Amino acid sequence: MRTDQEIQGDVQAELAWEPSVAHEHIGVSVQAGVVTLSGLVSSYAEKLAAEKAVRRVAGVKAIAEDVEVRRPGDARTTDTEIAERICSLFAWDAVIPEEKITVKVENGRVTLGGTVDWRYEVDAARKAAGRIGGVTSVVDLISIRQVPVTHDVKERIEQAFKRNAVLDASSISVIADGGTITLGGKVHAWREREIAERAAWSAPGVTAIHDNIFVA
Repeated sequence: MRTDQEIQGDVQAELAWEPSVAHEHIGVSVQAGVVTLSGLVSSYAEKLAAEKAVRRVAGVKAIAEDVEVRRPGDARTTDTEIAERICSLFAWDAVIPEEKITVKVENGRVTLGGTVDWRYEVDAARKAAGRIGGVTSVVDLISIRQVPVTHDVKERIEQAFKRNAVLDASSISVIADGGTITLGGKVHAWREREIAERAAWSAPGVTAIHDNIFVA
């Protein structure tokens, strides 16, 4: 079992290795495998990149974040400018159904709403909004259109897990309640947890996922 000191050292090294993160401004503390990040970053996209880097480190069980997005006072972007840039970016991205997504900006906080057909459209919209300068956070309230759920959705997800070379399908449980899927069990790294969740989202009719998988 890895010690907190070992995890802390690896997290700091991974943040330094990630080119999109200014690691000098981010503090790292670890207690019982829970990593706490603190400090300042220059954009919301950098904040997400820091989180992703931490999840790549073995032994990380959870992340508590106290990182703030710093907006220079002489270059502050207005909410109107942020909204216009997000809408323009959505219009140019073929993956994002921009006519189905609403955008609200308040003090740099972006709220996305509307209804789309696929989960990957939600992910694309959220990532695109986070790349805009001046954005401090992105709240995803986008819903996925309900379609008939196949009777064997649980079996389809379990078979997808078995086909994946990274996952140990026997360690992950699947409970289906209509279009809502609850995942449980234990994996060895955040990457496995994310792979399992993505695989479950690919099943026809899935509209919500409760990911209760524990990272050992």
